[in-house]
Amino acid sequence: QWRAFSPMNPTAADCPSWLATLLHQASGTVPFRQFMDWALHHPEHGYYGSGRVQIGPQGDFATSPSLGPDFATLLGRQLIDLLRTLPDQTGRLSLVEVGPGEGDLAADLQAVLARHAPDLIERCELVLVERSACLRQRQQHRLEGISGCPVRWCAIEELQAAPVQGVVLAHELLDAFPVDRLVLHQGELQLQGVRLQQQNQLDWTALAIPAPLQKELESSGIALPPPGSDDGWTTEWHSTLRPWLASLASSVTDGALLVIDYALEASRYYTDRRSEGTLMAYCKGIAGLNPLVHAGEQDLTAHLCIETLTQAAAHSGWQLQDQRRQGEALLALGLASDLHALQQLPATELAQALKRREALLRLVDPAALGDFRWLLYSRGAGADRLSLATGPDNAGSRPG
Repeated sequence: QWRAFSPMNPTAADCPSWLATLLHQASGTVPFRQFMDWALHHPEHGYYGSGRVQIGPQGDFATSPSLGPDFATLLGRQLIDLLRTLPDQTGRLSLVEVGPGEGDLAADLQAVLARHAPDLIERCELVLVERSACLRQRQQHRLEGISGCPVRWCAIEELQAAPVQGVVLAHELLDAFPVDRLVLHQGELQLQGVRLQQQNQLDWTALAIPAPLQKELESSGIALPPPGSDDGWTTEWHSTLRPWLASLASSVTDGALLVIDYALEASRYYTDRRSEGTLMAYCKGIAGLNPLVHAGEQDLTAHLCIETLTQAAAHSGWQLQDQRRQGEALLALGLASDLHALQQLPATELAQALKRREALLRLVDPAALGDFRWLLYSRGAGADRLSLATGPDNAGSRPG
């Protein structure tokens, strides 16, 4: 039975046997970050690791690419523009997607490159970084028979061994990175943990904040907890971003990193009014579920904080060059023109036109996907030349 969840009113949950074994091996208690990593990325039982995830309007949650190919057309204009702005226009260029999901976006981007940048096909490769063997198989099946630039799958470690020049895309990826949970208890900030009780029940517990994490919190420049916070105030801290960004920096000599995800400014993230954090669970289109229930069978996400992400990026040489909301970014890339073009379709294609129109409007709707943030980071030679499109006339690769 699915139940609404609030950290202010926590409830215990049944623990599956595979997770109970891992918890026993860890003396029965782990930080929430470790629980989230197991629940999502365990290779046999994790939601992503096992391939149990179902993406799309009829699945557990919908993403921008799952609504149709129009998102890839718009995003592709931006990616082409970034690739063409890189300083070395003679060597190999790599478009790297980390966490490609079902492979829909990669397949659609192949078509966009072939249609709008055939000159790049000869120099460009598509690199997909996927840690789940099950999802990698689905992506390979999705891309089978699609022509375009060469495609290869590899691990971050392989990219580190042979760094590339190009653009890295992290689309709806970082919100599924395991997070630490911080809880205010009797005036003291503590680390939220998950423990195994008798009868194989999962429950919350409080842990001391480790010294390295405490140092990271203190050096962030963010007041935690914020003034006015009541007992029980809860939030997330993205302690896994810094090592990932460091590994990515050693994989890219010159280029850009485009992060597209739910993100908030620190002033909106770490406020006494956001007393329950941003952690959400999704399953079968239902949001707001207890994150401890049905471990490995539901998605867990937490919004990004723009400032802490940017601090972690700068630590590895990634500099924030540009940012905007998805609605603004897509309008700058010509979404309004695309909507107008749908009106020119013949009456026989009315049903398709209406479906595409609905999908395009969802992409810019602030209450739907339009509030996603596009955050552009760059490093290496020519890094300060990279930016997001500011209008249709400035989207260098936009046809017409």
